[in-house]
Amino acid sequence: MYLDPLDEPVPRSVPRTPESVWDYPRPPVVREDDRDVRVECAGRVVAETRRALRVLETSHPPVFYIPPQDVRTDLLFPAVAGRTRCEWKGSARYWDVIVGDDVRARAAWSYPRPEPGYAPLADFFAFYPSRMDRCTVDGEEVAAQEGDFYGGWITAEVRGPFKGAPGTHLW
Repeated sequence: MYLDPLDEPVPRSVPRTPESVWDYPRPPVVREDDRDVRVECAGRVVAETRRALRVLETSHPPVFYIPPQDVRTDLLFPAVAGRTRCEWKGSARYWDVIVGDDVRARAAWSYPRPEPGYAPLADFFAFYPSRMDRCTVDGEEVAAQEGDFYGGWITAEVRGPFKGAPGTHLW
């Protein structure tokens, strides 16, 4: 299993140590993260947790996965357009986020039956920050990873360059 819990939580008052995505492993690892992770769309909080899982993979900003109990699943609907497959995590299912008349197509994804090494991700939800109005980690607004496929969350401690921008496809 690739779940790699932190030995001791980082106190919120201490700045986090910078992390280079080039130091992240391949295959990716899953780590627990107790920071406040929040997703907002169309004036609503769609998800908020202190029980996120963070996936770290070489060349990618982290992706935060939120437990279903901390997601407004009544605002998520199965996306019409297909699935993708990650060589490590398995087949992803995509979700539209719908708040009233505001539809954000394929704005979230999950792994209903992840590969055995990634079982902790089962049914957790990840959100594309580029498709939401605001995503934060401990109050810090994240920047979205470039491109329309990867869903990394860039915070102040994360250093690139990051895969996803034009010309990085074969990295």
